[in-house]
Amino acid sequence: MKRQLILEDGTIFIGEAFGADVEKIGEVVFNTGMTGYQEILSDPSYCGQIVTLTYPLIGNYGMNRDDFESITPAIHGFVVKEVADFPSNWRSECTLDEYFRMKGIPGILGIDTRKLTRIIRKYGTLKGAICSTEKPVEEILQQLKATVLPNDQVKRVSTKTAYPSPGRGYRVVLVDFGMKHGILRELNKRDCDVVVVPYHVTAEEILNLSPDGIMLSNGPGDPKDVPHAIEMIRGVQGEVPLFGICLGHQLFALANGANTERLKFGHRGSNHPVKDLQTGKVALTSQNHGYTVEKRSVKQTDLEITHIAINDGTVEGLKHKKYPAFTVQYHPEASPGPEDANELFDQFMDLIEAAKGKGVKKCQNVQI
Repeated sequence: MKRQLILEDGTIFIGEAFGADVEKIGEVVFNTGMTGYQEILSDPSYCGQIVTLTYPLIGNYGMNRDDFESITPAIHGFVVKEVADFPSNWRSECTLDEYFRMKGIPGILGIDTRKLTRIIRKYGTLKGAICSTEKPVEEILQQLKATVLPNDQVKRVSTKTAYPSPGRGYRVVLVDFGMKHGILRELNKRDCDVVVVPYHVTAEEILNLSPDGIMLSNGPGDPKDVPHAIEMIRGVQGEVPLFGICLGHQLFALANGANTERLKFGHRGSNHPVKDLQTGKVALTSQNHGYTVEKRSVKQTDLEITHIAINDGTVEGLKHKKYPAFTVQYHPEASPGPEDANELFDQFMDLIEAAKGKGVKKCQNVQI
């Protein structure tokens, strides 16, 4: 069955349908990762987006129960060059097509994904629609013109209620803005006693849980659409050590007086080089974000830039000059991607240990 992808600028791609027989509108973005399609499609940070994969062959190792980053995918569509009908992997339990049919996600294959990526790189992310070729193009273009993309993505993907992931180590409160399961797995590996809380949690509610540390998770959308989280961060920083990832990094910046801005087409992939300004070490990182911290806005704050992106010089890491708090724009838990930066979770544990031994107010010189 034929299916089309129509962009708001009038560009039309005709391909073959796979997945669910539904129509979806969303922001069209691209990911350059060569593997990890299961983790990508289940990453809550893609909420409401139509994801294009630049690697041509997708679905060749099927879908399995272990590699999901969320229970329910929040993407609005998948665009690929080719989908494997007969995956080959001992862990495979179903095909990509079967999974998308189950979850109500439409896909389109057989289009020129290189051309689509070049359009996005040139003009920036665009609204798009995946629909049947029987739909009149003008009708879809009018829908796209009238569609206002949602700004409540964090609310859609965050947990509705708090829940524990018990351990016998440090108590870590993990604020779920659209948390990837990989973050929780890394804390569990370190035997942390984790309490996952919703995005709208207050500083008082967090501190009442007597945490040893606070983790701000990744998540979708514009950080300025989550103003109450900014107030929460102001209320907890300095009380206990804090570590933020991706959206958590951007919210931390806003809470301390810096600014964020939209990137033209974002950073989405598993091979983005990032330089640690303190050590000079370069790590290959997994990234998925459409916004960044404005570099010049950091100068008038109590924040210090710790990492930068090699490709475009954007801010990739921050730390507070007075409090035991640090954040990174990329994903140290990978899932998918290289684990070059996994040691950041150990640094968070060291920060907690130092805070418990010396008192938070005296931990300003801890290296992070």
